[in-house]
Amino acid sequence: MAYKKRIQQKAKPPKLHVKRGDRVKVIAGEWKGSEGVIKVANRVTHRVTVEGVNMITKTRRKSQQHPDGGMIETEGSIHVSNVKLVEAAD
Repeated sequence: MAYKKRIQQKAKPPKLHVKRGDRVKVIAGEWKGSEGVIKVANRVTHRVTVEGVNMITKTRRKSQQHPDGGMIETEGSIHVSNVKLVEAAD
């Protein structure tokens, strides 16, 4: 009998209770009570980036794209379990 090697299928990441464009409220953490719209939802890492929430500062070097350089504020990601859906995007 010929032995047939079993091919493993990669599991699909689980679906999240929110998606890009949804309006959410932060229910835990430093930004508790803040509301915003989801910009990025990552199903693999279970993290979302909410507009105006979890602002972090990054240092930029001078370059042609950023001639001034300096400090730039941008949104950081937070875990999806820390947000509650307020209004779904259609």
